[in-house]
Amino acid sequence: MAGPVSPSAFPRGLPHACAIGTLVDPPGGLTGALLALKLRSRRQLLLWRAFRRRRQLAPVADRTAAIVPGAVLCFLCVRNEARRLTQFLAHHRALGVGHFLAVDNASTDGTAALLRAQRDVSLWHTGASYKAARFGMDWLTWLLLRHGSGHWCLTLDADELLVYPYWQSRPLSALTGWLEAQGRDSFGALTVDMYPQGPVSQGHVGPDDDPLRHLAWFDAGNYQVQVQPRLRNLWVQGGARARAFFGETPRRAPTLNKTPLVRWHWRYAYVTSTHSLLPPRLNVVYDTEGGELTSGVLLHTKFLPGITERSAEERARAEHFANAAQYAAYYDRLTADPVLHCGASTRYAGWRQMEALGLMSRGGWI
Repeated sequence: MAGPVSPSAFPRGLPHACAIGTLVDPPGGLTGALLALKLRSRRQLLLWRAFRRRRQLAPVADRTAAIVPGAVLCFLCVRNEARRLTQFLAHHRALGVGHFLAVDNASTDGTAALLRAQRDVSLWHTGASYKAARFGMDWLTWLLLRHGSGHWCLTLDADELLVYPYWQSRPLSALTGWLEAQGRDSFGALTVDMYPQGPVSQGHVGPDDDPLRHLAWFDAGNYQVQVQPRLRNLWVQGGARARAFFGETPRRAPTLNKTPLVRWHWRYAYVTSTHSLLPPRLNVVYDTEGGELTSGVLLHTKFLPGITERSAEERARAEHFANAAQYAAYYDRLTADPVLHCGASTRYAGWRQMEALGLMSRGGWI
């Protein structure tokens, strides 16, 4: 992995520090043709997987007939997220999401009832294995294929809140219009782990409360970056989870770069969560010439009260990692109620602060 990168290196300084322009150029000749063929075959396989697993989805409230042309759509797969969903929906409605398409994976906490009651949500249920469905991506790929083509589509986890430059005054339609004018079909964002000042189990955050009032802190600078030449995607690691849980095994730390917003075509497919896509050109959400591209941040609200109990449950379910045994220590540390706040923690103060730290960029969007 590349060495530590200062906070200003993502995404603004990264092209200078890592000479990205020399890393993302696809190979030519026979090598390039063979790689393109392999990636095309992989994309077709992912689409075929999604087509096969469509039968695992049972419609609960299919309101997709109400989707209007040009609407920005939001896709998510959830399990037991009732305490987050009210704020998640409110935040992204305020950004201008026109319709939500959600898969409920056998929730037991009222998540399904909450979503079914929302007039702008279409809901499907499945009791099938989240892990076997590529951690939910097979199900979402089918919904994207079936309903997303021709729309700008936002694919998120329920514990992610998207912010971007001017988000409080400019809706997603303004952002996507800017992206289209720049000839861009995708938009990158860095996941930033938010955490409380005390132990992660302490405090109370109700369904109607803003989670960022409780999760007010983040790591500003301990990020590492490199480019994966095969798919041309960034690979960013760091933040609070890497520092607190993966200090001895940094390569196992969560991947933080995502491409959550894409002008979708039915031939597209996410490869690993929303960290990378096919075709590879959609992964180039950074400037290869040493400049800046507009980017955002996903404020990650994982560490709300209740995380310790949930971590114990997920450790037993073993549905969130390909090799769950390797991550047993991670769950054990979470269930021990850690304090993630440290002397280097930074209090969140809004998107302009994130831009000043280099964690997001306006690019040329003024």
